[in-house]
Amino acid sequence: MNESNAPWPELPPLDDWVDTFATVHMWTQIVGKIRLALSPWQNHSWGSTLYVTASGLATSPIPAGDGSFDIEFDFVHHALRIRTSDGRKRDLALSSMPVADFHRDVMASLAELDIAVSIYTRPVEVVEAIPFEHDRTHASYDADVVNRVWRAFLQADRVFKIFRARFLGKSSPSHFFWGAFDLAVTRFSGRGAPMHPGGAPNCADWVMREAYSHELASAGFWPGAGLGEAAFYAYAWPEPAGYRDRDVQPAAAYFSDALQEFVLPYDAVRSAGDPDGTLLAFLQSTYESAADLAHWDRTSLERDGSEFERRNQSSAALSQN
Repeated sequence: MNESNAPWPELPPLDDWVDTFATVHMWTQIVGKIRLALSPWQNHSWGSTLYVTASGLATSPIPAGDGSFDIEFDFVHHALRIRTSDGRKRDLALSSMPVADFHRDVMASLAELDIAVSIYTRPVEVVEAIPFEHDRTHASYDADVVNRVWRAFLQADRVFKIFRARFLGKSSPSHFFWGAFDLAVTRFSGRGAPMHPGGAPNCADWVMREAYSHELASAGFWPGAGLGEAAFYAYAWPEPAGYRDRDVQPAAAYFSDALQEFVLPYDAVRSAGDPDGTLLAFLQSTYESAADLAHWDRTSLERDGSEFERRNQSSAALSQN
């Protein structure tokens, strides 16, 4: 299959597109903070995330007076789209531009649509936290790489949703956290957890403590940050004794002492004969390691696998009739 339409696209090492990464990271923080400022607070910051769409990343509908609006990064046609529930819209072209200009244009477009919002303009979870309105350092946009990264998110999101459907307990959606620029899906045991130490750069400790207020097993996908290459990750909070020593699947997965998480390189999934099965094996084995060692009530929390498959097959058959 030609790389231009391969389902699991090849991704370059982060060093090859780090300027674009830093720029788009700040752009997503601006949009995420707009959603955060106008939406009701949800536990674990879930009310501020973005979601993978058929063409990019988007908010859900955001309240604005007695109406709503949404914002979508279209990484197919490379535009930012703002749409209101009364039918008005603004489109901004995505191209190489300073973060400061993007911030100015987005806020001006919202004002034109009669949407009043004020955001905290210092970025979070990054060491170099230049306020958006002053950031002329980050100004790159490689459209081809951005499209590839979105397509990788699209595949990860699809498999994460299959994994999520197998769990009956509290679970997050598959959603994009703009603080760390990662896609994540998290399962909870239902029990509380010890206080998290916090410590994320330019992020209030209370945010991290609330995010990790309950025992969890989480997995996600980074396109490069923290490792220099795209990878899937998995961790548990609190980490049960023996967790990092467990054998997990597939063979390419390993525990990173630097990150304190299990890691599976994206290329190991992309190049596998069964990418979906390879990723699901990683998600399931790392979850089982956390749940078994921490004595989760798996009988109550999990869906019976055979029943799950039968229902999927029945749904597929109905859709064809």
